[in-house]
Amino acid sequence: MARSAQPVSSLPGVAAAFLVAALILGTLAAVALRTEAGHGFSSSDWAALKFTLTQAVLSAVISVALAVPVARALARRRFPGRSLLIALLGAPFILPVIVAILGLLQVFGRAGWISDVLVYFGASPIRIYGLHGVVLAHVFFNLPLATRLILQGWQEVPSERFRLAAQLGCDGKALFRLIELPMLARILPGALAVIFAICLTSFAVALTLGGGPRATTIELAIYQAFTYDFDLGRAALLSALQLTLTAAAAFAALKLSRGEGFGAGLDRAIQRWDGGAPVADILWISLATLFLLLPLSAVVLSGFSGLFLVPFIVLKAALVSVAVAVASTVILLLLALPMAAAIAVRRHSVVELAGILGLAASPLVIGTGLFIIIRPWANPSDLALPVTALVNAAMALPFALRILVPAARDTVSRHGRLALSLNMEGWVFFSRVLIPRMRPQIGFAAGLAAALSMGDLGVIALFADPEIATLPLQIYRLMGAYKMQAAAGGALLLLVLSMALFWILDRGGRWHAEA
Repeated sequence: MARSAQPVSSLPGVAAAFLVAALILGTLAAVALRTEAGHGFSSSDWAALKFTLTQAVLSAVISVALAVPVARALARRRFPGRSLLIALLGAPFILPVIVAILGLLQVFGRAGWISDVLVYFGASPIRIYGLHGVVLAHVFFNLPLATRLILQGWQEVPSERFRLAAQLGCDGKALFRLIELPMLARILPGALAVIFAICLTSFAVALTLGGGPRATTIELAIYQAFTYDFDLGRAALLSALQLTLTAAAAFAALKLSRGEGFGAGLDRAIQRWDGGAPVADILWISLATLFLLLPLSAVVLSGFSGLFLVPFIVLKAALVSVAVAVASTVILLLLALPMAAAIAVRRHSVVELAGILGLAASPLVIGTGLFIIIRPWANPSDLALPVTALVNAAMALPFALRILVPAARDTVSRHGRLALSLNMEGWVFFSRVLIPRMRPQIGFAAGLAAALSMGDLGVIALFADPEIATLPLQIYRLMGAYKMQAAAGGALLLLVLSMALFWILDRGGRWHAEA
């Protein structure tokens, strides 16, 4: 297809990309300009940098180290419910952070289930706050992600490799050395870099489980510079440091995720003839499942009784969160759909680059820049909800494009020539061909964006005043007031609303194809 003849224009996508770039780069420029030349790092800032790197490294290493035997067990075993378990491994990604943290506290906290057992046998209860608590929460969120990434590596090995190994009489050790170890050497560096980058920008975990002088991350230090000292110069300097770290980690993740695979096979179903250690595999799968399900079970069990103790302000915050999530989803689709179309028809590098900028920028850093830009002209608290919706949409954009672009390319490739021959161009092709053909992907991307926005506890913490709060922020305030039962009820409400929004939008995109 000639580059001059395309069924849909790329100009709206280019314009959307420039808006995204202006939002992210403009706020970063505002942060950089606010940084004071004579404002150096204090000892507490260096401590925050050290803690940030330490917890990110430990979280990434532990998550990946535990994921290897879990993924290997899932790759080798077939059992009823395996597909459902693999699907559930994606749940922590859309799980509201504050909900998971509350569940972890109820299982691993000082008054949690495990501590109760330890006290019964005369041992000391677990102390979850600090470095070990932050790492525990990050492992909870990232162990499923690491498992999915590594399991994907096993699934990409052609089945003919395992068949040939069986014919040659390779035992489990030889199979691991010849096939699995090279695959892990290709997959693990990228997985480590991705999880390291995610842990660098984890704000809610550090806010709830860290926060002490020796357990403060850079993002938490930015928040403290705002709320406690209102030192915009120090916040800007820390934001610049955070940007450098996240950009470097994102670049490393992109570079390390590339590599040569094992080549193509005949697309046969993978069969394994190495028996391995079935007891060990079952044990790893069972422990990982318990680790993921126990905190969620704790939230559900305690949330039912806590629902009756939820104050009216929590219900108000729930309505606010739903409104912000809907607004964020609309903004995301207005940006992502034309950008995906532009990438599909022209492969614009500028559009693709703008689409991944959100991976290198922290929401709190963008919020810092927006606060600096807005403050001379208006009260930032008055714009807390629109700003939160906008930033949440920008942060979900890279994930949405990963979902939408392949479908957009396939649609343009399959139907572009016919549409041009019928003079179906521009808005007609976009609305009557592209959007209907991409409906399942649009629903999935919209559901993902809504769920992520519902659970966000980042930018709103900078802008909100006591009268305005989203549901995650209100739950955090209840936890700070030691109203744990009411917080549990709010957490259950947040979990139900997040999953309901995801299900409604995802199902809405697939309703025409499923009974």
